[in-house]
Parts: sequence; C-alpha cells; structure tokens
Amino acid sequence: MDQGTRDEMIGRLAEAVGSVTVTHPTRVAIDGPPAAGKTTLADELADVLRRQGRDVIRATIDDFLFPRAQRYPRGEYSAEGCYFDTHDNDALTRVLLDPLGPGGDRRFQHAVYDHATDTAVSPAVTSAPADAVLLFDGVFLLRPELIDRWDLRIFVSTALDKTVGRAVIREGRVSSRAEVERRWRERYIPSQQFYFATVRPTDHAEIIVHNDEPQHPVWETHTHRG
Repeated sequence: MDQGTRDEMIGRLAEAVGSVTVTHPTRVAIDGPPAAGKTTLADELADVLRRQGRDVIRATIDDFLFPRAQRYPRGEYSAEGCYFDTHDNDALTRVLLDPLGPGGDRRFQHAVYDHATDTAVSPAVTSAPADAVLLFDGVFLLRPELIDRWDLRIFVSTALDKTVGRAVIREGRVSSRAEVERRWRERYIPSQQFYFATVRPTDHAEIIVHNDEPQHPVWETHTHRG
C-alpha cells in the first residue's frame, strides 16, 4: 500500500490512466459505496487529465437510472431492489460503453435520465476522439454485466458506517436525518454488503483507494486482476 497526500494519489491515478494502451477511448470505472467520495475523486482526476491535454468525458451512474416509477418493485427500502432494479445497465452499455469500446464508432450519449426531473432524456450524440478518457463514477460498476466494459477499474473504499454520516451532511437539506439514516441502513448499506458478498468488486479493481481520510488517502495497485 502507498500513503500520501491527496494530490499524490490523484497524480498516481492519472499515471495509471496514461499507462492504458488501447486504440479506443479509455473507459475508467470509479466504483464504490454511496458517499465514499467517488464523484469528487473523478472530478479531481478529470481536472488533472485535462491539464495534461486529454479529452475527458465525465459521466455518472445517476444519469442511467430507471425512472422512479420503475425503480421500486420490491419496495423503496429493498436492498436487492437497489442492486437489481435501479440502474439501466443495458442503456449504459448501448449508448456509452460499447460505442467507446473496441469496434465502436465513438459516437455516444452521456445520459438517458435526468434525476432532477425524473424523466428520460436523449441528449445529442457526441463523437469522442480515439484518445479520449471516460471517467465514470457510480455504484455496482464491477458487476458481471459491466465488468468487461472497463479498461481501468478503480474502487473507492471507505467504512460503510462512515458513509452514513457523510450522507446526512450531503442530503440533510432535502431529507430529514431519520429518513437519510433509514435509507442508508436498510437499503444502501445492505445492497453494498450483497454486492461485496456476490461480486467481490475489490478483487476486480486495478487500484483501490482507501478514502476514510480523504486528505490522507491510502491506495494499492494490483496489476493482474481478473
């Protein structure tokens, strides 16, 4: 394991992205539990890569949700529902990951859903240069349906109990503390425990970032992950 400053860790991730040799855009998964710090990390990494001259596509799993009316067939607090019923992985593969992958035409859409309005969307199709980088953050990205679509897999790890406090701070303006805590403890944390037990995502990540202390992260690199 390595430990250092935040900037050192982001620099190491940028080096890892730069070391990927593919003839199509580099598709980077930034996986991890809710409130682990994935979005912040992805945004920081995007800034560094852009300063290095790379064309960066930023996208998130939140823009590939099913509409709310479809997301809860097992109930609003179902952990299995969180894993199985929430994300439109077929659309993600069809409009973003496969077009940017081997044999793709590099014409992609970065979203199919607008979280703010709970509506399906169809943004304009964009063409990516061959040396572009897709930084995609979200939960459950190393699941079997998606695992082979990534050229670099990063897992942002943090103690699941720690995510509850972060979530209360992050969502306290729109939901009560009790509501946030219930959703985390009944839905989000058990769904992550299910994911770890069945998929073992850290076994498939080339880089694991331990983000319990974001300004003093610890990271480990695995060069031969399956």
